[in-house]
Amino acid sequence: MTEVTTERFGPLRYRLVAPTKSPQFAIVLCHGYGAPGDDLVAFADAFLRLEPRLADEAIFAFPEAPLSLGGVGPWEARAWWPIDIEALERALAEGRSFAAGRAAPDGLPEARAQLAASLEPFCARFALGTDRCVLGGFSQGAMIATDLGLRLSPAPLGLALFSGTLLTPTEWRPLAATLAASARVPWILQSHGRQDSLLSFGAATALRDLLVEAGLAVEFVAFDGPHTIPPEALDRCARLLAAHRGSRP
Repeated sequence: MTEVTTERFGPLRYRLVAPTKSPQFAIVLCHGYGAPGDDLVAFADAFLRLEPRLADEAIFAFPEAPLSLGGVGPWEARAWWPIDIEALERALAEGRSFAAGRAAPDGLPEARAQLAASLEPFCARFALGTDRCVLGGFSQGAMIATDLGLRLSPAPLGLALFSGTLLTPTEWRPLAATLAASARVPWILQSHGRQDSLLSFGAATALRDLLVEAGLAVEFVAFDGPHTIPPEALDRCARLLAAHRGSRP
């Protein structure tokens, strides 16, 4: 595995994989609920295997969520905001998809503020603007990436949303429309499994439709599988990263 370093930027700790000492853009990926802070780090090597050209220009960054859920030994579960575990367990026991809800969950605004406050010094450290960052994540990490990505100014270079969901349409719809009307519109990749029992496929397509109806272009990777990141989504994301690596605002 490529060397991984750890640095703190504002309120959050980041794992960094930097094949180049002078990155031209960044890929910032947020892990999901209950995962350790380094959960997605291995994807840096996966992207570099799929697209070796990324090594010349990219830095991969993996922020650690602010809330600790405890753990055993070195493995510490983290979260961006709390989840009603009893409601999740009831839904799974009844064979229902767990819905994140139609309003912003408690703790989301605070988590968004912390991620934004960490992104600013991270970008300053590597002389990058937010328009040189691809922001993404998995599950809860994809949700916070969407929530912040729609608000960033300048807009991010791209959004990579793996198994996320539609959280708060009343907020996201006008934000998406404003972004679509801006001078620079990010590319958006979204993937979701048709057999996802945690965050329904229907809610994922509702997120896609909201973004498209607002005027944004979304590449949607649907796959036959559960709540995960499949190889085809990683491959498509790597191709998009390589294709846009030389883009300038």
